[in-house]
Amino acid sequence: MELLYLKAEFDGCPESLKATSEQLNKDLFCTNPLTSILLAEVGGQPVGFASYHRIYSTFLAKPGIWLDDLYLKEEYRGQKIGKTLITRLYQIAEKTGCGRIDWTVNINNSQGINFYEKMGANIIEKVRLCRLEIQ
Repeated sequence: MELLYLKAEFDGCPESLKATSEQLNKDLFCTNPLTSILLAEVGGQPVGFASYHRIYSTFLAKPGIWLDDLYLKEEYRGQKIGKTLITRLYQIAEKTGCGRIDWTVNINNSQGINFYEKMGANIIEKVRLCRLEIQ
């Protein structure tokens, strides 16, 4: 939960974090998990994570991966841990026949944008995130 809170804080919206340990355990450790997590550890301590789930592209007629969250504690950035997480996600996508990995990045997150571009990502400026909140 600490990493999720730090991610929400980094995004500037800690009040939006509604997840509980109980709900995450129920959704992640079941027969058909709703998402998957890559956990980065240093010295046995969690320092970052990537959460992702499968999607499907009708344009490609192939599955894909949606990278929902990528977060590293600030003191561990610049140590290739983020690169390792993205590389592992790429390997998973490749192994499972995916056509692409999609995600969003905050337009004010220049450090993240630079990181993603160095990893070979194309930043597509002409699309906007749309969301319908379910009450």
